[in-house]
Amino acid sequence: KGLDERAEFCDVPIFSGDRDIFRQLGSPDVCIHLAWRDGFRHNSSAHMKDLSSHVVFLNHMVEGGLQSLSVMGTMHEVGYWEGPINESTPCKPQSQYGIAKNALRQSLMLSMADGPCKLHWLRAYYITGDEAHGSSIFAKLTQAEEEGKKTFPFTSGKNLYDFIDVEELANMIVAASVQSEINGIINVCTGKPQSLADRVENFLKEKNFKIKLDYGAFPDRPYDSPGTWGDATRINRILEKERI
Repeated sequence: KGLDERAEFCDVPIFSGDRDIFRQLGSPDVCIHLAWRDGFRHNSSAHMKDLSSHVVFLNHMVEGGLQSLSVMGTMHEVGYWEGPINESTPCKPQSQYGIAKNALRQSLMLSMADGPCKLHWLRAYYITGDEAHGSSIFAKLTQAEEEGKKTFPFTSGKNLYDFIDVEELANMIVAASVQSEINGIINVCTGKPQSLADRVENFLKEKNFKIKLDYGAFPDRPYDSPGTWGDATRINRILEKERI
């Protein structure tokens, strides 16, 4: 859905364990690994069950001759943190999702440290847009509005996050993936904190939705910081070079 018509589709199971998976996928110059199950169910058992399969697939891609690997990371690798997150921020994840992603990052950074393949660990934050297909609060609000519901159960909304539209995020992912000067952990973010309540209220106004937020219906998650966002220094450097 929504893919460029020029894209070529490969019906290849990436969790097959085949050592020649790189060749089966057409020996690409760059691999951008976005696949992940149950990303919005932070304590799903799938995160740890699938972890080894992700590691095997990506290691076989690198061993096959891949020169550039980009993998989607998440702010949830870090766990509880107040303030900006950069590439040196210590990680202590507080969910199965965060633990699995952090373990994948650590494994790849170790196994690829002395090899020719460049690793871009693209750490994402709060993604908005694509309400028709997503599982975010914005997608759920859209569904509730379409169903004619009057109110939507909500948290306090006070937490500060780094919101980014999916189209802007996609541009950052591509820009980071096709360059080789800045590698390792790269925050794909705006670097600008905004409260969840403000962002959601703005969304409702932009869409002219009638549904109202029921503040406090859900408790704030204990592992969520009152305010955390990405340091956008590295991605901004990449984007500036892209424009030159």
